Amino acid sequence: MSGTTLLINLAGAIALLLWGTHMISSALLRGFGTPLRHWMGRHLNNRWLALLAGIGITGVLQSSTAVSLMATSFTAAGTLGLAPALAVMLGANIGSTLVVQLLSADISILTPIVLLTGLTVFRLRDDSRFESVGCALIGLGLMLMALHMLGSTLADVEGTPVFQLIMQSLDGDLLIALLVALILTWLCHSSVAVVLLIVSLAATGMLSATTIVALVLGVNIGGALPSVINAGSNIGRRLPLGNLLVRALGAAVVLPLAGWLASLNLDPAALVVYLHTGFNLLLALVFIGFTEPMARLLNRLLPEPARDVDPGMPRYLDEAGLEVANIGLSNASREALRIADMLSAMLERTLQLFHTSAPACADEVRRIDQSTDLLSAAIRAYLADIGQEGISDSDADRAQEILTFVINLEHAADILSASLTELAVRRLRRGEHFSVFELRNIAPLHEALLESLSLAITVFLREDIATAHQLISRKESVRRLEADASRQHFRKLQEDKNTWAESGDIFQRVLRDYRRVHHHIAALAYPLLERAGEPLGDDQAKEASPCAS
Repeated sequence: MSGTTLLINLAGAIALLLWGTHMISSALLRGFGTPLRHWMGRHLNNRWLALLAGIGITGVLQSSTAVSLMATSFTAAGTLGLAPALAVMLGANIGSTLVVQLLSADISILTPIVLLTGLTVFRLRDDSRFESVGCALIGLGLMLMALHMLGSTLADVEGTPVFQLIMQSLDGDLLIALLVALILTWLCHSSVAVVLLIVSLAATGMLSATTIVALVLGVNIGGALPSVINAGSNIGRRLPLGNLLVRALGAAVVLPLAGWLASLNLDPAALVVYLHTGFNLLLALVFIGFTEPMARLLNRLLPEPARDVDPGMPRYLDEAGLEVANIGLSNASREALRIADMLSAMLERTLQLFHTSAPACADEVRRIDQSTDLLSAAIRAYLADIGQEGISDSDADRAQEILTFVINLEHAADILSASLTELAVRRLRRGEHFSVFELRNIAPLHEALLESLSLAITVFLREDIATAHQLISRKESVRRLEADASRQHFRKLQEDKNTWAESGDIFQRVLRDYRRVHHHIAALAYPLLERAGEPLGDDQAKEASPCAS
């Protein structure tokens, strides 16, 4: 077999190994990522439980990088402390070694069985979870097939002069060997795949024990690099940097002991597996007691940066979240809550404008509305890019709920800026102010809007059906408030013939606009009720649409 053919076969086997690893992690995250993320957010504030969870989750997903992304999203959101998140990563590093131990064993007979089982489960499409499990099993089968290809190809490569020259150049130069493994792992984004490659190389007998030690240590450092490089902010970079520092410190201690480890006279392939496992077990035992000091150090090294001047610029729409749907949806949800905060600020400024007729309040409302439009557009674009390889039905429903939430709040903000503010400015230009009677009738409507917005946020975050029904029931009370205020105003007009008609018309339009704003806030309850199977009438179904205005 020619050298070119051997190189192509080797590259193809590595590509198949990487693709199998990607299939497993992406399929399981797509099918079970959301409940897994919720469980992690609720139960991982104990460092020992976090360590065990990191081991178990990585053992299932076969990707410590995916676990790092999930833990990083929690630390950035503030739902998981940095110290327990570091414990999760210590466990994730151990979990990846268990995967290596399993796949390094001679289980090639399982390859056709796993592939056949995966295809059978995949075709049970009544539940998207079956499809995810089937894809994961097919990915596992492809990994087993790739390992068999690697073994047979490396057996042929062993006798080529070029390969022997490369191995000789690595042998004895521990630093070069470490850097080669580090760079290869960073390029492949999979420490599991590269360790299995080293196992295959070691089985040929061409790697010395000291070179094996350097290569394994390089893999462990390189496996932590992608998360550090891909992080989009200081907050998101704290956890992966902590993981990188732990591995780098461990490698600095173990590398001088390479000669002693080589004297153990273990089988070369077994040495790779045992060293990889022992190294990460040792790191977990040593650093599990120092997660709190490390968290404080990382917070000092990577302080939270000053916020952008324009609040319309997104803060949490990290590109890394686009690869894992449930993380991306969590990022989009956090940005959506910022729009809710902006709407609350606009309501406050609008009420100040009614009381003071200060032009600065009107300018502030318009400025916040522009920021709202900008952030809403960014969230919509981000949602469109999430899960290009497909997302689960539950994640698709959640994406639709976020979209509905954002669009309705954006419409409500437009009403405040383009209508309510303009009505107040029109009064101001005529040198008039809202009367005590008008302000007394606006106040309960304003309070009702703020209470409904608070309920809408609760529905959005907790997915509480009872609160959703409570939010919808408030539509009638707001309608009555508007009707009562309108009747009292007409009576006042009849009693006071000198009241200018246009002033009365402005007040009536203010009442109507408050009810329109509440309409968009109440509509935020319908997506949850639809998903829960609650019956909706035609009018309610129309209000549930994100295009309703």
